[in-house]
Amino acid sequence: MNSETLQYLKFVIIHVLIGLAIFFVPPISKVYAVTIILVGFRYVILRKNSNNEALYVAAYIVGAEVFLRMTQGIIFEQYAKYGVMGILIIGMLFRGFSKNAILYWIFGLLLLPSVILSFFTLDYETDIRKAITFNIVGPVCLTVCAIYCYQRKVTLKQVLTIIDMLAFPLIATLVFMYLYTPSVKEVVFNTQSNFKTSGGFGPNQVSTILGLGIFLFFTKIVLSSKTKGILLINLILFLFISFRGIVTFSRGGIITGVLMIILLMIYLFFNTNSKAKNKIVIFVVLGFVAFLGVWTYSSLQTSGLIDKRYANQDAKGRVKESKLTGREKLIESEFNMFLDNPIFGVGVGKNKEYREETTGIEAASHNEITRMLAEHGSLGLLGLIILLTTPLALYFNNKQNIFLFSFVVFWILTINHAAMRLAAPAFVYALSLLKVQFVDENSVPRESVK
Repeated sequence: MNSETLQYLKFVIIHVLIGLAIFFVPPISKVYAVTIILVGFRYVILRKNSNNEALYVAAYIVGAEVFLRMTQGIIFEQYAKYGVMGILIIGMLFRGFSKNAILYWIFGLLLLPSVILSFFTLDYETDIRKAITFNIVGPVCLTVCAIYCYQRKVTLKQVLTIIDMLAFPLIATLVFMYLYTPSVKEVVFNTQSNFKTSGGFGPNQVSTILGLGIFLFFTKIVLSSKTKGILLINLILFLFISFRGIVTFSRGGIITGVLMIILLMIYLFFNTNSKAKNKIVIFVVLGFVAFLGVWTYSSLQTSGLIDKRYANQDAKGRVKESKLTGREKLIESEFNMFLDNPIFGVGVGKNKEYREETTGIEAASHNEITRMLAEHGSLGLLGLIILLTTPLALYFNNKQNIFLFSFVVFWILTINHAAMRLAAPAFVYALSLLKVQFVDENSVPRESVK
């Protein structure tokens, strides 16, 4: 076993041990959360963010968020979003940001009117600070991430390191989930999203991060497995994370991860030479066979219920009336709020109250797009247009960012089923704005941004 394999195996074992330790001694989770922040901030400050270390730390925080929530390790509400914003702001203090990121400053300013409006529209009984923070911290986090990443020059090697930092905490997550529910057969009785197979945490959010993990480990298999030993480790992790993601019975994250892989493979196929194309075809075939094997195993373990879940059927095989588990009603109510309040919307945090008043439904939004329309009105629509069109426009001068389309798709599909409850969609979206160069790190100019 060569040194590279040993080094990689060491990181894998460390995160296996973290998962084991937190399962058997739960308070260690809070220690882990504090350690990430203290060590991460120290790491960036000591190195003055000279090599975009802030992105590595931010990626690790994003990768660890669901695990920390799952194990009650979050030391304060919105730990991950504030942690990511804090580390990237420190990074910008050392290395600056692009003066051309004006569109994202505008996006941030577009959020303000509806925040101010909320102070006048929210009920007196409502905790105004919590109501506003819960809904606005995600877009604010995206703003900070986007300003940091906009046209920041990085190498492909650095992007692959970011992918590593996102992926490593997922190993601890997997270990905890397997210990929490060793036998899937014993806890699956219907086709509903399953908390017991999701480590006791929200299946929607667990599926989101595991779906991202499916993409991350597949990418590592294709692009950064330098030795057979590393390739074998990544393949095993890919199979394990695929299985646990599927049996959460939450479809959004898994479908998103698979689409990200498809987009990456299409991009690579049409932008590589014939020799590389042959390798890509082999990886696609092997990946399909591996995933098919995992799906078959998942079907056996759930007595065919997972097949019915993805066919939108109940346990008896009857097709469900709702294809979005009832979320169409939330989407419809938020769209109606936009039509009734087209300029500034109903105000940040007001959509839940407004929906209960008009429809009797008491539920938080699952869709960031319709929430932006409902709470921010036409300003929210303009903000969404900025978010969607900017990375696509940058593509023509940024074709070496081979992950651009995959990252944008993760963002837009995730906010459609899980809003921005996690820091992941904000951070991953921002990665699509990086200016990637296929060169050795030593040849990157000293200026990090334009």
